[in-house]
Amino acid sequence: MNPAKTEVRIVAGSLRGRKVTCVVHEGLRPTPQMVREALFSILGNAIPERPFFDVFAGTGVVGMEAVSRGAASATFIERDARLAGGIEEYLKKFDITNRAGVLRMDVYRWAERWLPPNRPVNVFLSPPFADLTERSADFMGLIQLLMDKAPSESVLTIQAEDGFDAEELPAAEAWDFRKYGRNILLIWVKGEEGQEAAHAPEGGEGP
Repeated sequence: MNPAKTEVRIVAGSLRGRKVTCVVHEGLRPTPQMVREALFSILGNAIPERPFFDVFAGTGVVGMEAVSRGAASATFIERDARLAGGIEEYLKKFDITNRAGVLRMDVYRWAERWLPPNRPVNVFLSPPFADLTERSADFMGLIQLLMDKAPSESVLTIQAEDGFDAEELPAAEAWDFRKYGRNILLIWVKGEEGQEAAHAPEGGEGP
């Protein structure tokens, strides 16, 4: 894939219509607008007033959309210095630095050190292809760790594409599977006392 510059638009909320410019290449695949709209339609009432963690943040547009829609805060975890710097620039440009911040570090190391708040959170993961293919075992371990650490009623969402083996996920039967073209959303809700709830949160169904 040859690098190509594109604009990604925030769909709804206080930042509606604002655009993030990015260069698409093999290591960066911004979440398509259709998939973002579906994600936030599904999450619905699980967004406002909850912390949002944009893991493998890339452009950061998903976390920015969460802030736009009323998330209490957004934390972007991105190892690539250029991408992390780009996110910080847009947080300043959109005047949301009081509700959002970037952690420039490896996602796997972050997860090991993560001390979640004592309330439900949203965690969104859109890993690079290499993590799904060359680091599959590490990625599944990452998911298990986040599932273990997340407070009750938290929602974990994975964005992947055709070919991703969802059967390899921890508690595979408890993930809600949604497909949009070649894109896949996998959604897991943590029930009381750590039990998985095999349903999407209230707030709407995907289109």
